[in-house]
Amino acid sequence: MQKELDGLDWRILGLLQKDGSATAAEIAEKVGLSQSPCWRRIQRLEEDQVIKRRVALLDRKAVGLNVMIFSQVKLEAHSGDTLDDFRASIRRIPEVQECFVLMGQVDFLLRIVTKDIEAYEQLFFEKLSKLPGVRELNSMIVVSTVKETTELPLPGQANLPKA
Repeated sequence: MQKELDGLDWRILGLLQKDGSATAAEIAEKVGLSQSPCWRRIQRLEEDQVIKRRVALLDRKAVGLNVMIFSQVKLEAHSGDTLDDFRASIRRIPEVQECFVLMGQVDFLLRIVTKDIEAYEQLFFEKLSKLPGVRELNSMIVVSTVKETTELPLPGQANLPKA
């Protein structure tokens, strides 16, 4: 359920999306609050799980993960055990960065990162092809990235100062 947020909350969230390491004082200055009320708002947003967590976003290529792959997965069956086993297995593969359940011709979409094509081939044959219930797995290698962001489109973002 969506939390009731006001204009200041939206501005604070927008700024934190751009720089999660910004201090309450820095954010307060940009949104026109004093530090304490701004800090309390940030705390409330964290307690209400509007802010799930603050992390450092790494450049995957800078840490040697040069290949990104999207894999479409079709399962043999959609029984409870098959789905549960597949989900549990996917969660244990660190190269799988994201896994989405889809409606349509494909059951799951995976975003995978590896150091190179050979590492993906090894992952494919040793883990992905052996996942429970998998009937078909089609993979596409990303050639280049046109847009990549973690920032959600929030109300009023066009009016925020550039960080």
